[in-house]
Amino acid sequence: MKSSNNTILITGGSAGIGFALAQLFSSRGNRVIITGRNEKRLQAAAAQLPNTTAIAGDVSDPADVTRLVGILRRDHPDLNIVINNAGKAFFYDLTAEDADTAAKAGEEMVTNYLSVLRLNELLLPLLKQQSEAAIVNVSSIVAFVPGARLATYAASKAALHSYTLSLRHKLMPSSGVKVFELMPPLVDTEFSAEIGGQNGIAPSVVAEALVEALEKDEYEIRVGQTEDIYRLYLSSPEQAFQAMNAVREPA
Repeated sequence: MKSSNNTILITGGSAGIGFALAQLFSSRGNRVIITGRNEKRLQAAAAQLPNTTAIAGDVSDPADVTRLVGILRRDHPDLNIVINNAGKAFFYDLTAEDADTAAKAGEEMVTNYLSVLRLNELLLPLLKQQSEAAIVNVSSIVAFVPGARLATYAASKAALHSYTLSLRHKLMPSSGVKVFELMPPLVDTEFSAEIGGQNGIAPSVVAEALVEALEKDEYEIRVGQTEDIYRLYLSSPEQAFQAMNAVREPA
């Protein structure tokens, strides 16, 4: 898969991993479209990057997604890469009386899983028209081994991982649409600040790993510590779970 001269949609592209991806891809001669809910922050992000367009919208809102897809079909008919990066996570105790688990899990599942299905389904006809195309679903290390502090977030990413396997199986090789899964470990972003993100890797490392994997057609991209946890999971799921949850809960 080529890593330049593409037209790329990145959801959640105004900050964190999404912004790092936009930075790297725009610097490599790609046309980049970023989306996000905060229009002011989104426009500020796009203003820093060459060849970048901002379209404000919430991927969890079906009306916003329909509007986004309409704009893409009209203004960017050469769209050939979709990076589903937008995410939502709650950091909380499952056993707390006021946890409101179902509501939190519902928001995470809609943003991290169902919105990806909706956007992919609507954009697949356009992607299939291109000579080379790709979908990149951004999951997480917790898709394999859940962190109990992010239990329902982990469940939504596990669902995304399962869906990605099936989507890849159905689309490849006959459709020409390649399906990648990007699985970062802890990354130093505003998104992960509450769970010690300052101890994680830089978003730029994740972006570079994706570009390298695209060029090599490596479809499962386990970045940094994710690969270590995955290998441990294959040999001993129990030890992997213990390792993932060895961090002491905050007081």
